[in-house]
Amino acid sequence: MRTFLNPSGDYRITRITIDLLGPIPVKPCEIRVRQIRSGKKIELLQAEYRAEGKTILKAHAWRMNAEEDASPRISQGYIPPELPGPQVQMYFQGVLYFPYAESIEWRFTKSDYDTLGPGAVWAKPKIPLIEGEEIDDAEALVLILDSANGVSAELHSRDWIFVPVDMTVGFYREPIGPWLGMDAKTSIGTHGYGQTTTQTFDKKGGIGHSMHTLFVRSR
Repeated sequence: MRTFLNPSGDYRITRITIDLLGPIPVKPCEIRVRQIRSGKKIELLQAEYRAEGKTILKAHAWRMNAEEDASPRISQGYIPPELPGPQVQMYFQGVLYFPYAESIEWRFTKSDYDTLGPGAVWAKPKIPLIEGEEIDDAEALVLILDSANGVSAELHSRDWIFVPVDMTVGFYREPIGPWLGMDAKTSIGTHGYGQTTTQTFDKKGGIGHSMHTLFVRSR
């Protein structure tokens, strides 16, 4: 995600798609970025995350030139839930080691990690993605969205796997942190695959939507 941010501030990420090609090892990695489409107003970038000599993750991002008052604000009027006070941090039942979830503070307004059904939650990363560097709000949003299929699980994780093979995140405005939220729901068919769709939000309202494609099987 950091590779897609525009330091000059002229461009904004409007959509990012991440394809997960395999388990991501906790080892030194190489990130390669190239521009697929260039333009004065719109550009498309591609990034590859490589480890152990192979591509583990591939991402594409559309960036568009941002101009103040270039378009009228039109939204669907999503009203975010109130941010609750601090909550006891609990994760999937029986899961004793969950570093990803432990690196984020969660405040649920609907469901939780161990309750089936659609879920809504505010979240804030506790640590930076890169040591010594402040996390960007767009980075933070993509980070917490990795758990959308978990907070909206329709099957018990002790009996089923429902892992995402991709993630698409769309923005119609910039997120404003530090607290960011998602309102997620999961649908699953009878042939072993499903989909998680999510409304993203912050204290000002809706930000955009995301989608995961899920591979579903019994354990």
